[in-house]
Amino acid sequence: MRPIAVGRKNWLHVGSAQAGPKIAAILSIIESCRRLKIPVRDYLRDVLPGLADAAIQRVAELTPAAWAARHR
Repeated sequence: MRPIAVGRKNWLHVGSAQAGPKIAAILSIIESCRRLKIPVRDYLRDVLPGLADAAIQRVAELTPAAWAARHR
């Protein structure tokens, strides 16, 4: 979490007002993967390609916790 706290200060004036929530969502996913001890790259490689076509009802299946449960 320390790199995020340092990065937050560095990224303060980068981008637009919409960038903050987007970065927060991405970092939340990455930290969830780390907490669950799953490889971030493997998770993203598996989930991202089909994300644009996924139905909103399938969002729960795409979380790091659900992904980890399927791959153990």
